[in-house]
Amino acid sequence: MKCLLCSSEKSVVFEEVSSFGYPLVYFRCRQCGMIFQSAEDAQAADPDFYAETYREIYQGDPEPTAKDLFVQKSRAEFLIRFLTQNHISAPARILDIGASSGMLLSAFRTAFGGQAVGVEPGEAYRAYAESQGLEMYPSLDALAASGTERFDLISMMHVLEHLPDPVEILGRIRQDLLSEGGRLVVEVPNFYAHDSYELAHLACYTPHTLKQTLKQAGFRVEKLKQHGEPRSGLLKLYLLALAVPEVKGTRAVRVKPECCVRLHRRSAMFYRRIVQKLFPHQAWYPLPEDKVK
Repeated sequence: MKCLLCSSEKSVVFEEVSSFGYPLVYFRCRQCGMIFQSAEDAQAADPDFYAETYREIYQGDPEPTAKDLFVQKSRAEFLIRFLTQNHISAPARILDIGASSGMLLSAFRTAFGGQAVGVEPGEAYRAYAESQGLEMYPSLDALAASGTERFDLISMMHVLEHLPDPVEILGRIRQDLLSEGGRLVVEVPNFYAHDSYELAHLACYTPHTLKQTLKQAGFRVEKLKQHGEPRSGLLKLYLLALAVPEVKGTRAVRVKPECCVRLHRRSAMFYRRIVQKLFPHQAWYPLPEDKVK
């Protein structure tokens, strides 16, 4: 069993939990501090899991739901504000990996113009995106086989935590898909605010390990934002990183270890419980189903 960040085979059990009725074991790498599931044993490491059963398990319906579309639309609006505030020029070609319903791609196309392309393994969600007139592929391999040109902006929103080989995939994106001068934007749950332990989450990212993962793949982080949108006004549930390829992107770099992960996690979750108790309406924004109840 190898660490998903540094490939060390030295790890210890960090937490044993249950998600959707499945027992999960998370490990801590003794070398770099990364928290991860065993990619060899996890059900979510199987590509068919996302094509066939992921949505059914998570939301009880393989089709896009009102709540899911609401969250995706709100997340797209926040991301476009983030990119605009960081003076990203309008990209001619945009790729969204893990494009889901295509809500973000549609928002990109409206805000920036240009060509919008998506990769989404979920069959029902990919079909929904295609019904919106978007060019979609079931996998990166299928996209590569199409003879695609490079992209000026590539987004991966809540994808990296699902990957059994994040450094390898990010390196492939840098080498084969991102244009010269292009940018990568990545968002993941923040282990120091989000529940994080889920059946489909193979890795739990902290600000430190997200930066180190991108660095190992040959990227330099220009901006890292901790925020709660579109779910919370107070809790920093998510990590949003804007990155560019390093000039010497293929050089080997040493992973800087993170210490006191358990202490930071406990402190962060204690803070979260206090905030939820004192400011419940600011801690969590209502979702469409919540308004119906």
